[in-house]
Order: sequence, then C-alpha cells, then structure tokens
Amino acid sequence: MDPSQFSSQPPEAYNSSGKSGMPEVPPPAYQHNPAGYPPAFPNQPVPQGPYTQGPYPGQPAVTVQPAVFVTAAPLANPVPDYLPYSIFTMLCCCLPLGIAALIYSISTRDANNSGQRELAEKNSKTARTLNHVALVIGLVIIVVIIISQIVIRTVR
Repeated sequence: MDPSQFSSQPPEAYNSSGKSGMPEVPPPAYQHNPAGYPPAFPNQPVPQGPYTQGPYPGQPAVTVQPAVFVTAAPLANPVPDYLPYSIFTMLCCCLPLGIAALIYSISTRDANNSGQRELAEKNSKTARTLNHVALVIGLVIIVVIIISQIVIRTVR
C-alpha cells in the first residue's frame, strides 16, 4: 500500500469549479401562480370553445359527480314512543318485559328522528304491547303476594 494514495488532498483531475460537463444554463424565471390556478404552459395549445373537456387535445377528461348527502328530517307528527311507561314497567312491574319495552321505545324515538314512519309505528306498537303485558304480570304478582300474605296471617 502506497501511503501517497491516501492523502487528504483531492486528485489533480478533480475540478471543483466544473461540477459536471453540462453547460451552465440559468434557471427559468419565477412565475407567480395564484392559489388554485394551474401553472401556465405557453408552448401548449389551449382548446377553445364551449364544449372542450380536457386541458389538452386528445386527452380524456374525467368528470367528477358532486357528492349528494341525503338527510332525513324528523317526523312532523311523531309516533308515541311510550318511554315513561316503559321505564315505569321496568322498575315497578316486570323487569325483563320492561327492558324489552324500553328498547323498543328507544327504537321508536330513533325512527321518529330519522323520519322512518313505518318502523316507528311498528316499534311503538310492540313497546305498547310489551308495557301492557308487563303491567298485567306485575299487577297479578302483586295481587298474589297480597292474597298469600292475608291467608298466611289468618291461618296463624
């Protein structure tokens, strides 16, 4: 190994002033393009006329459809949801049927808010039926308990 090959100086063939063999051409002048406008290409022909679709002749144009958002308005005449009745039957009469009635009551309220009248009517009818059944079961249980307590007290 020759230590002269590993000197800290670059070889004589290296020219720091000429970075490449390409001729030096100044960069193009700055062109200000306002926000939202495409850059201008003066050498390209711009199609004229009311029915031109693409920016360059022969290129296909892509047509983008606008997004459509469908929002449902709440019902003007909402269907009754029986929510307080469902809460009462859940807490005081029959817990399982009261929970089912509460779920249908909330579904009725959601259907009312989303404008689905048929679904709201179906859920409302189911909630009302479950509430009536839960109330009857609760009353029957209460009456049975009262009668059994009276019978137990009179037998003693």
